[in-house]
Amino acid sequence: MSELLNLFKDSENFSSKHFKYFDVYEGLLRKFRNKDITFVEIGVQNGGSLEVWKKYFSKKSRIIGIDLNPQCKKFQKDNVEIYIGSQSDQSFWKSFFDKVGPVDIVLDDGGHTNIQQIMTTINCIPNINNDGMLIVEDVHASYLKTFNNPSNHSFINFAKKEIDDINSTFPGLPKMEFSLNKYVYSLEFFESIVAFKIDQKKCVENYIIKNEGKFHNIKDFRHNEKSALLLVLLRYKFIRYFIEKFNELKLMKYFK
Repeated sequence: MSELLNLFKDSENFSSKHFKYFDVYEGLLRKFRNKDITFVEIGVQNGGSLEVWKKYFSKKSRIIGIDLNPQCKKFQKDNVEIYIGSQSDQSFWKSFFDKVGPVDIVLDDGGHTNIQQIMTTINCIPNINNDGMLIVEDVHASYLKTFNNPSNHSFINFAKKEIDDINSTFPGLPKMEFSLNKYVYSLEFFESIVAFKIDQKKCVENYIIKNEGKFHNIKDFRHNEKSALLLVLLRYKFIRYFIEKFNELKLMKYFK
């Protein structure tokens, strides 16, 4: 049983989490245990989760909770701070980061609507320190009718778009009109959780490097499964187009 799960079960205040989250948390957050960090959790409610994070991270770590309900201010004590505001409100986030400064980890366990999760993502990511992360949980909401999903503009589709955004840093590829790729170095997807890894130092344009080893002039055989006639035909763009479309049809079943 994970240490986080034990802390959760022993918490004085009530909280509820999905069981499989704890192994994910341990894997993502273990490296921060002995560091003095600023940790932000959206969604305070009964205060049980904040109690867990206070015990899990170092004593000098700054633990911050955000909630819409002013009653949650009752959990502000010792090194736990409580801010009241809406995670879908851009002006709240500006005011929050003006007061708090950059943070290391943001865990979104708030309202789970598309607008809340996406506005949290785009407002928090530029304010997270290098080697920090944003963890958005309960993203199964992107598939539930009670959250007006599935939708082309669901949070999970936004997160999938960030895969394209990261890859668009490769030289020559088209760039996104809205981009977070100067902050987000990588993403991890789990059941109901998406983690955005932040490191601006690593978000640079890629390039080829070569060593000084012996060059053997070996022919590139990446197309060697094609017949000689087909290789000749591939020189004609319209034939290449139809061949690629045919290949797409063969691949479609793997995307269902």
